[in-house]
Amino acid sequence: MPYGLVRHTVADYATWKPVCDEHVNTRKANGSKGARLFRNANNPQEAFILLEWDDLEKARQFTQSAELRQAMQRAGVTDQPDIYFLEEVQWTPA
Repeated sequence: MPYGLVRHTVADYATWKPVCDEHVNTRKANGSKGARLFRNANNPQEAFILLEWDDLEKARQFTQSAELRQAMQRAGVTDQPDIYFLEEVQWTPA
């Protein structure tokens, strides 16, 4: 299963979060199977989203879309996001 990991800084987390939540249907329509949201414990303005995708190429296309750029702008993303495409190779329970 392919994943995408996005890291970006936001001006205000309370403003960013509702836009991220509203964008769930757009992500789903583009092949996202779900997402996990994280914040940097030392910098609450730094957000991480781990997205599971049904297809790596769809994930790549989505990250290049004008729709995503517009949503990030509305949400107050203040930097160029770091985006990584990942392949799960192993999960080990604690």
